[in-house]
Amino acid sequence: MTDADVESSSAAYARRFAGPVGRWFLDVQARTTLELLRAAPGTSVLDVGGGHAQLTGPLVDAGCDVTVYASAESAGERGQDWVRAGRVRFRWGPLLSAPWPDASFDAVLAFRLLPHVERWRELLAELGRLARRAVIVDYPTARSVNAVSGALFGVKKGIEGDTRPFRVFRDAEIADALAAAGFTATDRRPQFLLPMALHRGLRLAALSRALEATAGASGLTRAWGSPVILRAERRG
Repeated sequence: MTDADVESSSAAYARRFAGPVGRWFLDVQARTTLELLRAAPGTSVLDVGGGHAQLTGPLVDAGCDVTVYASAESAGERGQDWVRAGRVRFRWGPLLSAPWPDASFDAVLAFRLLPHVERWRELLAELGRLARRAVIVDYPTARSVNAVSGALFGVKKGIEGDTRPFRVFRDAEIADALAAAGFTATDRRPQFLLPMALHRGLRLAALSRALEATAGASGLTRAWGSPVILRAERRG
């Protein structure tokens, strides 16, 4: 649990999102996240496990008051330019017991983290404890080709090289865990119909954009896409 976010904060992991296809992945993720966040300038956001810095720039540009929290000091390297400029705060410590009181942030985010955490229900409970208004997370859903991810792991590893095993969730599992923390899932946005590994293998960003645009317009992505970005709001 303690290092679930360290690998995704490394330079090697960041290279998986280099090039036109990788930048497109991050653009989709950032745009969807900001739509769900509905942030006004000054909105306080805690990005748990966000040492990968994939969302740091978009959150700062949107005027959010951003804090990144990771499990290790080394996980903060990719965000140091923002930290040194005084635009982002970085802290590190146990992900299941963050050093802030209840409801310290307007919104709490966790991306590329849940599939690699054994005690994921406890993590969602901690995100809910810290959030005043909303929790936003992403996860691979079983309502997609991820349902056979175990069988296809060798193919995925052949394309991506440094991939790691990950847990696939039923949508109800995530919603139920958030409900136990006092939150109601209010919006669900699947990102891609086709596996991200396939898009990486194609290495044709324009083709991938066209394929996913068609899938989105037809409603297929909404029904069967993954990974999902989910917004949950505090009840009452």
